[in-house]
Amino acid sequence: MDTPDLPFPLSRRNFLKTTLAASLAAGLGAPAWAADQRNGIPYHTLGRTGEKVSMLGLGGYHAGVPFLESDSIALIRAAVDAGINFLDNSWDYRDGSCETRMGNALRDGYRDKVFLMTKIDGRSKAAAASQIDESLKRLQVDHVDLMQFHEIVRMSDPDRIFAPGGAMEAMLDAKKAGKLRYIGFTGHKSPEIHLKMLATAETNNFHFDTVQMPLNVLDAHFDSFTSKVVPVLLKRDIGIIGMKPLASGIVLQTNTASAVECLRYAMTLPTSVVLTGCDSMDTLNQALGVAKNFQPMTKDEIAALLAKTAPVAVSGQYEPYKTSDHFDGTTRNPQWLG
Repeated sequence: MDTPDLPFPLSRRNFLKTTLAASLAAGLGAPAWAADQRNGIPYHTLGRTGEKVSMLGLGGYHAGVPFLESDSIALIRAAVDAGINFLDNSWDYRDGSCETRMGNALRDGYRDKVFLMTKIDGRSKAAAASQIDESLKRLQVDHVDLMQFHEIVRMSDPDRIFAPGGAMEAMLDAKKAGKLRYIGFTGHKSPEIHLKMLATAETNNFHFDTVQMPLNVLDAHFDSFTSKVVPVLLKRDIGIIGMKPLASGIVLQTNTASAVECLRYAMTLPTSVVLTGCDSMDTLNQALGVAKNFQPMTKDEIAALLAKTAPVAVSGQYEPYKTSDHFDGTTRNPQWLG
């Protein structure tokens, strides 16, 4: 995919002048916007994998929130029936119960309708191999479509994963055994850590299929994944998975943007899929409404939204996943790393 070069890195001042917004509105994401539709939801190509995925994906953590498992199953199946095919999960979500619930939801033919992703925390080969097998057992599948290294939030993580006896060896063994099809990584801490992970992969002659990160209206102003990582992924044709479109709901506390504006902004970025947490039918239907009626934001709409959010976003206080360890499950549970 040919894409125009973006400034790298962008200064906050230049970003607020909508340099990136202008590039986006001028057509950086146009190939994605012109994608196929299924049940009214646009489908995008997931980087150079060639896989077609719904522009809206269902977050696995929130799908495990309903008190009754039957409600979780109904929520997941309703999302799939409505046209969502990208399902997110993780080995560590709610002590594994999110994978267990999703596995039960994927019975009765639903597994064949989805692109299934989960994540592992292990940094050693032994820990990673064990978690891969546990995830498959909980999900009741013989393979997932995408397995990602979870919480790449330390500068030491890339070296540990790619070291002899590291988690990458377990991932490659699992791929060879048919337990997974594609490999990616996630993180919410710093664009610099993402860039180190990409550089370490390149040094080891490995090409990630996907990368997941927070992409939202707050990220645009502070230590931005949008300005620092997205251009690199576009140039390398790596699938871009956006998460935290509402900054884990925190952006709503600022009274500067609505949930619909946040979702629409994230979908306007050149993402393959935007993951959002839906813990009720109401939140699911709201997200589906944005996807099924999606029109990319114009340059003026983006500029106006960024101008509203800039004053509260510049310090990073409303992105605690970047500025604290509150969201770092592997920091509180270092034994998960192995």
